[in-house]
Amino acid sequence: MFRRFGFFVVLITSVVLVGVAAPAQKRESKRMHGSAPAAQPVTVIDTEGLKSLLKRDSHHPLLLNFWATWCDPCRDEFPDLVKIDGDFRNMGLDFAAVSLDDPKDIKTEVPKFLRLMKAQMAVYLLNVPDPEIPITVVDPQWSGALPATFLYDVNGKIVYKHFGRIVTADLRAAIEKQVGAKQ
Repeated sequence: MFRRFGFFVVLITSVVLVGVAAPAQKRESKRMHGSAPAAQPVTVIDTEGLKSLLKRDSHHPLLLNFWATWCDPCRDEFPDLVKIDGDFRNMGLDFAAVSLDDPKDIKTEVPKFLRLMKAQMAVYLLNVPDPEIPITVVDPQWSGALPATFLYDVNGKIVYKHFGRIVTADLRAAIEKQVGAKQ
């Protein structure tokens, strides 16, 4: 009788353990097999970091986009920018997206948005006490309104700028001139 009872205890325990372990294995399998892509790393920079980013030691043009997760036009244009990055990266375009989100969002909202967008470009979060200084570093004519997009040639000269949601065809044409000019 005890053998039969012991067998049922082992059988019931096994069923319970398999029922609990299976969902955990499925969750772990999803994590390991990449159902959700890893978040693009976000680097916090200050004004000096922004100046360093703008320094053109590279022989590539630089596309620089200022955005924030709370900015609806920024969110609307971001898929177009991700596509542009994918189309021109191998042609020699450097692309940096600079978020003006609150620094506390660097581990929450910003990576969540980047994962959703499948962003691959370099991403920075500008953390400065006075935004006026970095705004004038980028372009004295820029008011700081978002989104703002700047294309620099290989020498660091602004060759295209747009405030507000980009006109994709215009930006692509400007980039094509720059990646063609560098070759």
